[in-house]
Amino acid sequence: MNLYSGKDCPHSHRTRIVACEKDIQMDINWVDENDLPQEVLELNPANDVPLLVDRDLVLYNSYVIMEYLDERFPHPPLMPVDPVSRAQARLMLSRIEKDWYQGMAALMSGASKKVQQAARQSIRDGLAAIAPIFSRQEYVIGDAFSLVDCSLAPLIWRLPQIGIELPKAASPLLAYGERLFRREGFIESLGPIEAENRSIALAG
Repeated sequence: MNLYSGKDCPHSHRTRIVACEKDIQMDINWVDENDLPQEVLELNPANDVPLLVDRDLVLYNSYVIMEYLDERFPHPPLMPVDPVSRAQARLMLSRIEKDWYQGMAALMSGASKKVQQAARQSIRDGLAAIAPIFSRQEYVIGDAFSLVDCSLAPLIWRLPQIGIELPKAASPLLAYGERLFRREGFIESLGPIEAENRSIALAG
């Protein structure tokens, strides 16, 4: 099993978190997401990362890869068992992707000032809005760590890097983020550039 992963790509990062949480053995091929190698371009019509090659199976789109890993390696499960909670988890994953990951991409790719300002406001307001739930429960879906948490962790980790400071009212979310960062799976998932970029942002 081979995973082509960007060096500072949130989509790649959340895929690696899933793999590390499940202790899946795979080879990580670190690539520059702005200068993809020819083999990635040939295997992935979307021309992006992450890209998973598992024998004859080739998968792209980080959410598809995450669900595949969760189903192929079912222990520990990272999606709720009951259909209502699974639907709620999928809705939250969709929100994270459309509302926050797209904004994060704009901030990391050097979009115009107007676009960056709107993206920062959207992410800041959205995270502040969900912060109170972490005063009542440990993770997004109750007390069980899930794919939703795997998706939120790379965003919260990159807040200093993308210039977002949350209000004091969002302190429960920041405490939640610190809990995620202490998980063994998260620590193992970090690439050297991801760790370095956060350190530089915090120091600056």
